[in-house]
Amino acid sequence: MTAVSPDSALSSSELPPAQRRISRRIAGIAESATLAVDAKAKALQAAGKPVIGFGAGEPDFPTPDYIVEAAVAAARKPAMHRYTPAGGLPALKEAIVAKTARDSGLQVTPAQVLVTNGGKQAVYEALATMLDPGDEVLLPAPFWTTYPEAIRLAGGVPVPVVADEQSGYLVSAAQLEAARTPRTKVLLFCSPSNPTGAVYPPEQVEEIGRWALEAGLWVLTDEIYEHLTYGGATAPSMPVVVPELADRCVVVNGVAKTYAMTGWRVGWVVGPADVVKAATNLQSHATSNVANVSQAAAIAALTGDLSAVASMREAFDRRRRTIVSMLREIPGVACPEPQGAFYVYPSVKGLLGRSIGGRTAETSVELAELILEQAEVAVVPGEAFGTPGYVRMSYALGDDDLVEGVGRIQRLLAGAD
Repeated sequence: MTAVSPDSALSSSELPPAQRRISRRIAGIAESATLAVDAKAKALQAAGKPVIGFGAGEPDFPTPDYIVEAAVAAARKPAMHRYTPAGGLPALKEAIVAKTARDSGLQVTPAQVLVTNGGKQAVYEALATMLDPGDEVLLPAPFWTTYPEAIRLAGGVPVPVVADEQSGYLVSAAQLEAARTPRTKVLLFCSPSNPTGAVYPPEQVEEIGRWALEAGLWVLTDEIYEHLTYGGATAPSMPVVVPELADRCVVVNGVAKTYAMTGWRVGWVVGPADVVKAATNLQSHATSNVANVSQAAAIAALTGDLSAVASMREAFDRRRRTIVSMLREIPGVACPEPQGAFYVYPSVKGLLGRSIGGRTAETSVELAELILEQAEVAVVPGEAFGTPGYVRMSYALGDDDLVEGVGRIQRLLAGAD
C-alpha cells in the first residue's frame, strides 16, 4: 500500500478515503472563537498575567444555593445513579411546561419537550431534525458563533442577513424576504441577541413572525436570554405573538444564563410533538439522558422563585450602563446601548488603520490581538460573529474587573492616531 505524506500535493478532497485523517464535515467546522478567547485569557492568567477577560458569556455569580442543595440531595438517591428516559426526567419536562407558560405564555405539553445537554445541543438537534442537505437557513448577523457551524453540521446552508448599529442590529422582514430563495426552510431568530444584546420590540417580532408564516417557513427561536432585559424592554416569544406559527416553530432555551448554571449543561427544545419525537430519537443514539443530578438541579431552578434572577439582572444592568458609558468615551468607538443579554457590541471601525502603541491594526482580529498583548484585556473580534469591524465584550464579570479592564482599553486607545 502506498502511503500519502501529510505534505502531499493532493488536497484533502482528492485523497483516498482511508488517507483522509479528518472527515470533510468535521474539518470544515471553525473553533468556537468565544471559548478560544476565554481559554487564552485563562492560560495567561494561570501564567501569572493580570489578564481581564470579556470573552465568555458566563455569569460570574455562583449557582444559587437552593439549586445546589437539590443536586446534592439527588446525588444521594440510588435511582439517580441509573439511566433515565433519553428525552428527560418527567418531572423536569413538567417543570419546563409550567415555566414556559409562566414566563412566555406559550402553552405546551410534556410530549413537546426534549431535555438536552445544554443550549448548544438543543440548537444542533433542532436543526438536524428539521434540515435536509442543501436547505437554507436565514441567519441574522451579527450571529452567535455556534449557529452557522451547527447549521453546516446538520447539512444546511447558513445565509447571513446583516444588520448594523444604524438599525440597532435588528434585521427587517424586508431584508429577510430579499434573502429568501426556493431553498430557504428555516429562520433562526434570537432575541435578546448574542452577541449584540439587541432586543426586537413586540411589533417587529410579530411582523417577522407573520412574514415567516406567509412565506411557509419554519422558525427556530433561541430564548435563552429571555429574563435578561433592561430599561423596560420585553422579549416576547414569537409563537405567542403569532399563534398560527406555533406548528412550524421550535423554541430552544436552558438554565445556563438565567440561573448562572453554565456548567450544569441543561437545555431544552420545545416544539411540535412530531419534531420533538424525532429529535428525541436522535438524542437516544447521541448522548441518551442528561446527567440526572443536573436535571434535579434544573427542576429546583425552574420551580423556585425568580428572586435570585432579579438580583443578577440588577447587577448586569448596572454593569451594562457602566461599560457603555466608558466605551463611548473612547474616540473612534461607537457603542449602541444593548437592551438585553450581557454583551456590548461596539463598532471599532474608527480605530482601524490608526497607530496604537506603535502598531497598526487593519482588522478587528488584529485589534483584539493588540488589546490582549498591550492592555492584557481579552475581547472577541467581530469576525467571529459574521461582521468584521466590531468587538464583543461580555459584562458578566465583577464590577471592579469591568472598570479596570475598560480603563486599560481607554488608556491604550487614547493615543491612537
